[in-house]
Amino acid sequence: MRITVVAMGKVKERFFADAIGEYSKRLSRYCKLDILQVADEKTPDGAGSALERQIRDKEGERILAQLKEGMYVVALAIEGKMLSSEELASRIQQLGTGGQSHIALVIGGSLGLSEAVLKRADCLLSFSRMTFPHQLMRVILLEQLYRGFRIIAGEPYHK
Repeated sequence: MRITVVAMGKVKERFFADAIGEYSKRLSRYCKLDILQVADEKTPDGAGSALERQIRDKEGERILAQLKEGMYVVALAIEGKMLSSEELASRIQQLGTGGQSHIALVIGGSLGLSEAVLKRADCLLSFSRMTFPHQLMRVILLEQLYRGFRIIAGEPYHK
């Protein structure tokens, strides 16, 4: 299985980069993992809703350029469906056995995802109703993917 994480912005903090590196290494036993960093737009203080929408749209165009035909696209969005770790593992397994060998998971920037990206997504996934920094979300996502693959393989993983 191939997993592509499309994430807005760069990882700046070393501790996040180290955690992402560790989970990427662990995941390499179970899948081919690609992490694509997409350039984000600067949002000026006091930006109005029209400017914020323009910024989301620009970032969305960059994200959509990374999504290829045949990818099963999962957009991380607060309004998405919440799953347990076991349910996520089951969904990954179902996609694989159903012929979807390439899953793309999309993490938006500070303003969220554009309507075009949300429409392109095959499903919306929420980890919480809370908002997380995109750098931390990468770590959380990779950890949950690793946990999911361990569950699929019937291997122990702490709860």
